[in-house]
Amino acid sequence: MIMFADLHVHTSASDGTSSPAEVVRMAGLAGLRAVAVTDHDTMEGVSAAQDTAASAGIDVLGGVELSTDYDGLEVHVLGYCVDPAEPVFQGYLSAFRNARFTRAENMVNKLRALGVNISLDNVLAQAGAGSVGRPHIARALMAAGQINSMAEAFDRYIGFGKAAYVPRLKYRPEEMIKAVIEAGGVPVLAHPGITCKDDLLLALIEAGLQGLEVAHPQHTREMERHYRELCRSHGLIATGGSDFHGTGVAGHGFLGEAVTPYETVLQLCEQAVKNRRLNRGNTKTGAGER
Repeated sequence: MIMFADLHVHTSASDGTSSPAEVVRMAGLAGLRAVAVTDHDTMEGVSAAQDTAASAGIDVLGGVELSTDYDGLEVHVLGYCVDPAEPVFQGYLSAFRNARFTRAENMVNKLRALGVNISLDNVLAQAGAGSVGRPHIARALMAAGQINSMAEAFDRYIGFGKAAYVPRLKYRPEEMIKAVIEAGGVPVLAHPGITCKDDLLLALIEAGLQGLEVAHPQHTREMERHYRELCRSHGLIATGGSDFHGTGVAGHGFLGEAVTPYETVLQLCEQAVKNRRLNRGNTKTGAGER
């Protein structure tokens, strides 16, 4: 019997609507063998998810989805098996967290200047303990009766180029690929069929990318075949995930809609071990040279 994993799942630690514990329980009920918590620019939900894993009868792989920019193109890098205590990587996550708060604050100020009655407290109430983002602003606008849908918030106010839009913190994908590896993790390109042309993809492989998200709700079968072949030809790990953000959340898959064999989890863990060994070897070499 083949066991499956959903390796791209968001929780209320970022812009998902379900808590980490709820997501894990749902994954168990869905018959998944493993799930990866990959919240946007934060790993705050991982430990809570892992605490629930034993009772749900599944494995929880720690992860994160990092927002990067390549010459104006938004590119998301998934990092799996990252050491959450690694100080340099924690510095990046702290910078993301602070930048997200400042961005939300600036967007609220722009909205108020446009005559939209909303406060930062309204937005933070939607985010709870999670990492704040534009979906929380959209939900706050809906709760205040300013709009009728999430899509309207982006179309009228907070989408790219709109009156209340504020650019986000921008790291290059190559920088985050390196940061994930140096933190003992495995960098995988999220949903390449949505945001990434093959020339950029090949450049990121050259920069150290170690996997591609092959299975995704917005990938066609032709895309999946293409990316699976790229994984074979470049020695990359082929992953898959639903990009779940909560039951009924528009624009994202349902839990377990896109999956990958459980063997992929083992491949990611094995690659993480190799990366950590290489990091230790490089550290010892560097120390000797000094």
